[in-house]
Amino acid sequence: MKMENSPKLKKWLNEFKLNHPLVIAGPCSAETEVQVLKIANELKNTDVTAFRAGIWKPRTRPGNFEGVGAIGLEWLQKVKSETGLLTCTEVANRVHVQLALEHDIDILWIGARSTVSPFIVQEIADALNGTNKIVLVKNPVNPDLALWLGGIERLYSSDIKKLGVIHRGFSTYEQTKYRNNPEWQIPIELQNKFPDLPLICDPSHIAGRRDIIQDLCQTALDLNFDGLMVETHVDPNNAWSDAKQQIKPSVLIKMMKNLKIREQTGRDVKFKNKLSTYRAQIDVLDANILDNLSKRMKVVNKIGTIKKNHNVSVLQSKRWNEILEKMILNGESVGLNEEFISKIFKAIHQESINEQDKVINS
Repeated sequence: MKMENSPKLKKWLNEFKLNHPLVIAGPCSAETEVQVLKIANELKNTDVTAFRAGIWKPRTRPGNFEGVGAIGLEWLQKVKSETGLLTCTEVANRVHVQLALEHDIDILWIGARSTVSPFIVQEIADALNGTNKIVLVKNPVNPDLALWLGGIERLYSSDIKKLGVIHRGFSTYEQTKYRNNPEWQIPIELQNKFPDLPLICDPSHIAGRRDIIQDLCQTALDLNFDGLMVETHVDPNNAWSDAKQQIKPSVLIKMMKNLKIREQTGRDVKFKNKLSTYRAQIDVLDANILDNLSKRMKVVNKIGTIKKNHNVSVLQSKRWNEILEKMILNGESVGLNEEFISKIFKAIHQESINEQDKVINS
């Protein structure tokens, strides 16, 4: 069954009749019944629609807290009965699915470590076949849009109609200010392919620290995301998992009030005219960038020919480090940050290596 974009994909979200983005909140991990209920009661009667809590925690390395297990599902049932909030948890295999369905969990999500494996996703899809539950798919750990879409399509093929995706950032070997790089262009591309598929941002896992969560939430809303999943704990500093990225319910409530929901299009004629003018300027500048890149690659090709004729290796580390250092300094002098310049020139350098390698081995 081929998945195609359709307004029906957003039907389950529209049925909530919210006048604000969907908000899912709760602790990284369910730790105790008291902890779960205390957080949930602080979140009821707010813009939060669903309460999330990890029951089974797939940790990167063994020896860390890996969840309370099935007993936590009973606590989620109490959350629903006491507060009216929908319940939400992660599932990673057939047994998790069966237990979650037995405890009438409303929303299930597939985690980043599961999305990377078509075998795991298929097992979950088979276990959920025909379910009326909402199923959300987190992006895979690495920036692979095809793998992410593949996971969604497997669920769709199992007659699961209430689908959505969660953007939680991507792992990288580089040190950045994020735990997981947002790589916004990937969820944007997914959004372009399936504009009606509900798209939710998980700023907690992108950030890895609580001080930039609000900024990430605002960026997501500015990019027309449909909702947010924010890790929330009554005592974040002493949380049993991912303590640094959780915020108190009171902080979340204040944050929700401060977030701005912007219109997708302006109505003012002057605004539209100015926007059209600036966009035309951007189009010209983008064309110039492509033209200069093309010219640069032609020079790279010539350098490759010289290296081939003189039996010189493609990679010249000293020269590359000098270029990168110089470009970072030049970038900063014109207001461009180091991380941005570094990404651009590393990509250009990699393509230059590829081009010269073709020349030398031709």
